[in-house]
Amino acid sequence: MNTITVANSKPLDPSDEAAPLDSVVSPRALGPDLLRALAILLVMLMHLPAEATPLPLAGIRPYGWIGVDIFFVLSGYLIGHQLMAEVARRRAIDIQAFYVRRAFRILPAFLFVFAVYALVPALRDGTMMTSAWRFLTFTANFGLDPRHGSTFVEAWSLSVEAHFYLILPVLVVLLKRRATPVFIACLLATIVIAGMGLRFAIWQGDVGPAADMQTYREALAIYFKDIYYPTYNRMDGLTFGVVLAAIRLFKPLLWERYMPPYIALGIGGMLMTAALVIFSIRGPFAGTNMLLVVQPLPGAVVGFPLVSLGVTLILGALLDLQPKIARWRLPAISGIAMLSYSLYLTHKGIYHIDQMVFGRDNLQGLSGFIIYLATSFLAAAALWFFIERNFLILRDQLVS
Repeated sequence: MNTITVANSKPLDPSDEAAPLDSVVSPRALGPDLLRALAILLVMLMHLPAEATPLPLAGIRPYGWIGVDIFFVLSGYLIGHQLMAEVARRRAIDIQAFYVRRAFRILPAFLFVFAVYALVPALRDGTMMTSAWRFLTFTANFGLDPRHGSTFVEAWSLSVEAHFYLILPVLVVLLKRRATPVFIACLLATIVIAGMGLRFAIWQGDVGPAADMQTYREALAIYFKDIYYPTYNRMDGLTFGVVLAAIRLFKPLLWERYMPPYIALGIGGMLMTAALVIFSIRGPFAGTNMLLVVQPLPGAVVGFPLVSLGVTLILGALLDLQPKIARWRLPAISGIAMLSYSLYLTHKGIYHIDQMVFGRDNLQGLSGFIIYLATSFLAAAALWFFIERNFLILRDQLVS
């Protein structure tokens, strides 16, 4: 079972990114669970129609997409730590075992939900669905136009994760002898700056002109397709997470000296605040009823790395504070975190089923919100218990 070592503390066991099985057989790490639970709740809120959103949450809803960026940072940290710890221990990576574990973790629940959408069109949460081969090859996030395929569109982030799983083991092996602090800093700067430059160029070439010449909805679709979904534009969170893992593994005293937990929390909070200010600038999309806050150049270019860096610092602080917060008893947080993957896969489809069963007019305000939460958690618990949990038990029997 995977362990993560926190500087100057006992090993923790948050396991891999959603860690459902480990929550059953061993204590969970509350710090990552706090972020994981927040992330899935934000995503669920983002996909909730405005009429079913309680008024106190209406101002938060447009920023729910940040939940996906939190997931990317967590994944970058946990998977990066797992691989780099293995290299440090064995001077090599068991690639076969790594991919077997990833496959058993990701594929069973994903394929089950995909099969439901593919075989029962009435349960689809959108009028159209991207081609099956795009889902099955994890390429659905490239050229994904929400105007032409809105069913199960949330699977785009799983494609980004799959590409990350393919790339990171190779990078860790290739860089295991060259990974000096200076080299890592240069590599980080290159990835972040390249992403900012690419998003700037795409905005200038595609999104900006579309906002001037087409309808807001068409321009928004282009923004999603060309900037928001593609893997090459969403590497910030994964990269910062991996770098955090490298620093805490190989330079723990450096992290402890310059980023004690309350300093990291403060700086992380300030970075998140700055990012939210930038994202609040709606630019050419002002005055529309769009689901997401879509921002002009400042947000599209620097907003993503600011959010990712802020989340990374907060994660590092929570890991350092784990010996203290481990005394808290928050079973609801651990439960939400445990179900986060199943919730992510099912929440949009469940709301569509709620509409079919209860009627759209009966899913408004607080009552609609409660129905949405209750049915989403019931479906996620069933998926976790019958699919995720059993395949994770089988995984641990096959791969020690």
